[in-house]
Amino acid sequence: MKSFMKKSLIPLCMASVMALSACGSNAAQQGSEGGSASQPAAPAKSQEPVKVVWWHSMSGELGKAVDKLVSDFNASQKNVVVEAVFQGTYDESLNKMKASMDSKSGPALIQVFEVGSRFMIDSKAITPMQKFIDQDKYDLSQLEENILNYYRIDGKLNSMPFNTSNPVLYYNKDMFKAAGLDPEKPPVTYEDISKAAKAMTKDGKTGASFAIYGWLMEQFFANQGAELLNNGNGRKAVATESMVNSDAGVKTLTWWKQLVDDKVALNLGRKTDDTKKAFLAGQIGMTLDSTGSLRGIVDGAQGKFEVGTAFLPKPADAKDGGVIVGGASLYILNNRSEAEQKGAWEFIKFLAEPKQQAYWHVNTGYFPITKKAYDEQTVKDNLSKYPQLKTAVEQLHATKANTATQGAVMGVFPEARQLTETAIEEVLNGKKQPKEALDAAAKEISSKLAAYNKTVK
Repeated sequence: MKSFMKKSLIPLCMASVMALSACGSNAAQQGSEGGSASQPAAPAKSQEPVKVVWWHSMSGELGKAVDKLVSDFNASQKNVVVEAVFQGTYDESLNKMKASMDSKSGPALIQVFEVGSRFMIDSKAITPMQKFIDQDKYDLSQLEENILNYYRIDGKLNSMPFNTSNPVLYYNKDMFKAAGLDPEKPPVTYEDISKAAKAMTKDGKTGASFAIYGWLMEQFFANQGAELLNNGNGRKAVATESMVNSDAGVKTLTWWKQLVDDKVALNLGRKTDDTKKAFLAGQIGMTLDSTGSLRGIVDGAQGKFEVGTAFLPKPADAKDGGVIVGGASLYILNNRSEAEQKGAWEFIKFLAEPKQQAYWHVNTGYFPITKKAYDEQTVKDNLSKYPQLKTAVEQLHATKANTATQGAVMGVFPEARQLTETAIEEVLNGKKQPKEALDAAAKEISSKLAAYNKTVK
């Protein structure tokens, strides 16, 4: 990948206009038509609002929730108008941003998935969020610390968290009862999962299925307090080596492979939708999925069986850990005018308010990033309707803050995930042993890291 080093310069002649826009001034500017001194002055013109273009990747119901937030913000004041533009998947949106850098046809604000964090910093295309936080003396203590931790690199925030989730264990309480298991005591460890899966595998049903998804392997590492990359997961210094083949990875993949070999877990491939469908059809007793899927899963099982939720499992001897936040955050691009950047910051502050966070949480299933959102009545009502959500909140709060749970940062994260998924696939399909497959993945990821790091030095 190439670095994007170009930054826009704001012409000095625009400085006064920028200042008025950024401060949200409604002051009118006087003008004259020219000509004789006796000619009357032109009527006063109101300051035009600053337009902020926001690129996002939220479609369907999520897109409707985004549009509502934008509409509410635009109606709440007259100084900034946000225009939300759907740009496809996270990858598609990021590629469009790269293509727009020289032409300045891109947005002022962009939503980027969490694994794009290192690239966004290296691109030199952003104004760090910390600049606006410091200027405004914005109180970050009102936000969830374990969410901020992921996006805080070198002690500062480069972006603001927006849509945030983590993985939980979903289980069929009815199948638990039928197998003689206590549905109120879900599995905690890998060993517990194995026992429960074995007990539920009967009568044409199978105990579990986990999608071959690199994100889940990253979560298994964090839950063991293990780092995925060297140099403190790429946070103390730029990562140069993948550690996906460490004991944490081998132990996890060996356990996973054994579940499949024992025929108490199905291998349904890489699509999380496939495991979700099997779970909702009552074909499997347990699966792992994002908290963002919770409402859909609970609603989908209604009238069929009761859904239970539990923390992500870990080995019995695991060190202190927890889960890494998934989702995406918001970046302000530095090739837009100062007024647009400040307008984007005003919108970001609006999104972080408890009322907006409550709306976002209730209508999407993503975590509120603001603590006081939980005091909103709509959130309390939602938690009463979906008590399973409490598991996700408790898991987030129980996570021990360290470099493992902060999550890895690297410029080749999407490629690394695919290589990890290939390794898992090879093992579950019996083509390679866990250590062999993960050694190969680690070697290739490290090679890609080296090539990437050369482009940003």
